[in-house]
Amino acid sequence: MYYNENTTIFFNGQFVKVKEAPVSIYNQTMHYGNGVFEGIRAYDTPDGVRIFKAKEHYERLHYSAEVMHINLQYSVKELELITYQLLELNGLKDAYIRPLVYLGDNMSLTPTNEVHVVIMAWEWGKYLGDKLLRVMLSSFQRPNPKSCFVEAKVVGHYTNSILATTEAKAKGYDEALLTDMNGYVAEGPGANFFIEKDGKLFTAPLGNILAGITRQTVLEIGKELGYEIEEKYFTPDEIFTADSAFFCGTAAEVIGIESVNEYKFPLDWEDSIGAVIQKKYKRRVAHNEYQNVYL
Repeated sequence: MYYNENTTIFFNGQFVKVKEAPVSIYNQTMHYGNGVFEGIRAYDTPDGVRIFKAKEHYERLHYSAEVMHINLQYSVKELELITYQLLELNGLKDAYIRPLVYLGDNMSLTPTNEVHVVIMAWEWGKYLGDKLLRVMLSSFQRPNPKSCFVEAKVVGHYTNSILATTEAKAKGYDEALLTDMNGYVAEGPGANFFIEKDGKLFTAPLGNILAGITRQTVLEIGKELGYEIEEKYFTPDEIFTADSAFFCGTAAEVIGIESVNEYKFPLDWEDSIGAVIQKKYKRRVAHNEYQNVYL
């Protein structure tokens, strides 16, 4: 699904066939989850292949590495240029890109100097599909921000996401929605969450959630279009009086939500602010309306 025998990846300074990449089974990332990654998308635009907000994604990768005591030696600019080369080598235009920074052999709980950088890319449709989602409030919560750096994309954090998504799908839902340690609505396992009520959007503030780059893009688009958006803590009960809701993330893009638990949102999706932002987001990425490339 993600590669074939001809797929090229970037591995530790070289472009190699995916099956040629050696990985030690003693690496600290595999055993303890200390590694960092990103999810990025490239689009085939009228100006050619463009990676959407590559600079912001690779800046976040650097932040994630720094807080986890990982020495990432490639600059943001180098990583972006390498990624464009990788797309060209694989003949990819519309692609999902997965940079992964993993560590060398280390059975202790201390930083290691051996750092590996891998960048992969493949064609991947929207992570949550195109149809409106049936969502379940999860029994799991997002990690306490005093227990880890929740705004970093750390490999080990995603065990929480796997548990929440698996629980939701086992109960017949499409996806989960998690709360934070105080019981306020946080985000989905792999996407940020917005609700609309009385013509205004609400989303959880930073601090207990991932600082989503698509989330920031939604905030930018909403403000450009003149919508009022408030970042605030709100309870699950407030969802059940909302007019509509949506998830957003690089893999999922912007996707509407039909219901949370058994509450069906009363506003038709096509009449919602989320639908307007969804269309604007599609145009922004498909027509290269956001310029930020090292070319």
